Amino acid sequence: MKPIGHWLNRTDAALTRCMNEMLEESGLTRIAWQILNVIKDTPEISDAEVRSVLVTHADAPTLTAAVEAVLAGGWADRPAPGRLALTADGRRRLTEAAGRVAAFRDLSTAGISPEEYRTAVLVLERMTHNLETATGAGR
Repeated sequence: MKPIGHWLNRTDAALTRCMNEMLEESGLTRIAWQILNVIKDTPEISDAEVRSVLVTHADAPTLTAAVEAVLAGGWADRPAPGRLALTADGRRRLTEAAGRVAAFRDLSTAGISPEEYRTAVLVLERMTHNLETATGAGR
């Protein structure tokens, strides 16, 4: 049996690759979709706050480039310096992508019961807590 790190890395890569493919028709990527959702949930959020919310999803240069892509695509704008808000097109893209995201979730959890999914998440959460507590990273 391969170690958990092997499966975590492969799973994350597969999640990103598959979601990017499913969102491609909407002109979005996984990280752009995540950014648009963060902006939707917190109107006029700052770039720093977006990076803080998504820090575990991508490194700072990737997040900065994705924010710039969202702005360049016209899916978000700046209502004030350093602030982000969804545009009508950004809201439309999120609505349009919802069906693809639901299909992605169904595909990624096929054959996995809700109990198995919950157990997997709880185990990973506990492992993360153990390691972050031991290294001080969770502070």
